[in-house]
Amino acid sequence: MVEKKEKIKKDMSVQNILTKYPETISVFQDHGLHCIGCFAAAFETLEQGAMAHGLDIDKLLKDLNMSLEKEKH
Repeated sequence: MVEKKEKIKKDMSVQNILTKYPETISVFQDHGLHCIGCFAAAFETLEQGAMAHGLDIDKLLKDLNMSLEKEKH
């Protein structure tokens, strides 16, 4: 049985996402977010990080969740 992964949400911390889903690292990098090692990743939500970098949160969220789907196959 394939484990169903919890969807990534706007209010999750960046660090939590990176820790729980390391396969998302490339998505963050593709969007210009080099969050690994960034002190703000520990307390910033995904939405706050996207806003701080002027990114489209909906596009980022979609791409992150798509990367989880790809990992299941």
